[in-house]
Amino acid sequence: MSRQYETVIGLETHVELATKSKIFCACTTAFGGAPNTHCCPVCTGMPGALPVLNGKVVEYAVRAAMALGCTVTRYSRFDRKNYFYPDLPKAYQISQLYLPIGRDGTVEVGGRTVGIHELHMEEDAGKLVHDPWIDQTRADYNRCGVPLIEIVTEPDFRSGEEVIAYLESIVSINPLHGPPAIKGMQGCRRLMGDSLISLYIGVYFHRNHCKPTGLRIRKLFFRNFICGGTEAEAAHLADCGRREGLFRPIEIFGQTIR
Repeated sequence: MSRQYETVIGLETHVELATKSKIFCACTTAFGGAPNTHCCPVCTGMPGALPVLNGKVVEYAVRAAMALGCTVTRYSRFDRKNYFYPDLPKAYQISQLYLPIGRDGTVEVGGRTVGIHELHMEEDAGKLVHDPWIDQTRADYNRCGVPLIEIVTEPDFRSGEEVIAYLESIVSINPLHGPPAIKGMQGCRRLMGDSLISLYIGVYFHRNHCKPTGLRIRKLFFRNFICGGTEAEAAHLADCGRREGLFRPIEIFGQTIR
């Protein structure tokens, strides 16, 4: 990509907390297991089933927030994020959409200070298994209700390598010298175990200090996917920016970048 452009990246990272039971019920969070054997009426949203918050989830979320330099809010709440998808039997996700448990943190990565916009708790959804041999898609609800924290950064990254360094630092945090709050590798070759990474990418045009419309890459797991996806989409945005009239300011996580 031409030197007249600068890549601007922000992250949303979903990380599983290292609890033994789910966020709103007593079902196990153990990895693996036969399909639909680690679920109950609460985590599958059956009529009349009421959630009860797991205190360990709050404790681990607070410890992770403090390790990332966040301000732990004195008052937070859960919200229903409504959307329909086959792996979400309740047709809504319980998350912290408006009042997260942590805000305004910072973490040092490779000589760069990365701002943490917010950290909030939420529940995971299930999993769809696509079988091309019998032309069927099956739903496994074992992961419904597994506790997650979502860490949202400011748009402070400039390359895929910086993103990788940040993610590796998140894996290694051991808040307050206690037992790990974040679950690590699960016998698979993902960068962060059971984590999902979303990249928000914009491109800075040095000549007139404007950006093209940003874009989002969702559900990345592997190191090569993160680096390759960042480079490919940044080059695509720069190419769009060369076309007259396509550059304009963009907003990432509520911050307008001009």
